Amino acid sequence: MRPMNLALFDLDNTLLVGDSDHAWGQFLCDKGIVDRDEYEARNNAFYEQYKAGTLNITEFLEFVLAPLAERSREELDALHGEFLNDVIFNMITPLGEALVRWHIEQGDLCAMVTATNAFVTAPIARYFQIPHLIATIPAIENGRFTGKPHGTPAFREGKVERVARWLESMALDLTSFEHSWFYSDSHNDLPLLSVVNNPVAVDPDDALRLRAETLGWPVITLRRVDEEEESSEIILPTR
Repeated sequence: MRPMNLALFDLDNTLLVGDSDHAWGQFLCDKGIVDRDEYEARNNAFYEQYKAGTLNITEFLEFVLAPLAERSREELDALHGEFLNDVIFNMITPLGEALVRWHIEQGDLCAMVTATNAFVTAPIARYFQIPHLIATIPAIENGRFTGKPHGTPAFREGKVERVARWLESMALDLTSFEHSWFYSDSHNDLPLLSVVNNPVAVDPDDALRLRAETLGWPVITLRRVDEEEESSEIILPTR
């Protein structure tokens, strides 16, 4: 029997053309849920810090999770439904869906691994039919979000820790797999990219592109949506 393989997918700017965390904040501004002037400026500033590799994850989570504590889960779920339809579905490309589908059809153990919180990302993982989600967890008390994170955020080295704990819960580790892939766009994900045996840079930022080219990692794009380009642009893994 062929050994089981592992496929891990970053979400923002990898499977999506854009960042769901930042987009959720902008959506809240557009809906009048938060004060636009203050919230939009801070949302944009945190996003620039993330791209620069200077994000303080504790400060960011205090900011981004706070609005979740102000509404019931029913209200939030209704808002998220609008967010999916109006924003997220426009950020998904056929190539991203095809890559995930290929790994699932191969029987690989698949997980989305994202720093964006699980409230925002769980419905997106379900849309992609990715069965496992490793995301930053918003704390809940009495059925309501507290506005605080729970446990280790799935950010930078935290992704390595969270993936290791997830695999350990199944009596596995990275050495259990003949092939382990991680697909990401960001230099913030270098810790996890560096421990799988098939790191793949997807439409990478400049820092990740340089590292990938230096180390000979594959660099692919998932942003071609023209049908004639789809088959030629995506590079499916080899076994």
